[in-house]
Amino acid sequence: MDYKPILLVEDNPVEERRILKGFERNEMGHIVHVARDGLEALHHLFETEDCTVMRSPPPKLIILDLHLPRVPGLEVLRRIREHPDGEILFVIIFTGSRDVRERAEAVSLGVDGYFQKPDDIVEFFKTLEKIGLTWLVNTQ
Repeated sequence: MDYKPILLVEDNPVEERRILKGFERNEMGHIVHVARDGLEALHHLFETEDCTVMRSPPPKLIILDLHLPRVPGLEVLRRIREHPDGEILFVIIFTGSRDVRERAEAVSLGVDGYFQKPDDIVEFFKTLEKIGLTWLVNTQ
């Protein structure tokens, strides 16, 4: 199997465990790195504080929550997309937010997918499966 690195940016430890469990259930046997806030995500992606030098190799998929400590998810997305190589990164928002303005801003910044976190655990895992399929279909 061709392992592709994934960056999960999630500050809620319960949801982090659910997402990792969902990857196991969907047999997404990839290497998952976890950042627990937006600043940690930026440090994982970029070698410099000004976000001008991207680390190599970058993750093949970034699953990004919106409401994060230190640096919000939309700001992380903005910095990714401002980088000259930022368009090659596949970024999916996975959030509990129901705010249509946040969704519109994510779309305007060039997010590749936007999914709301369901409260129901069965639906949560189904949504993770959709995220995996979206990524696989769009990156092959």
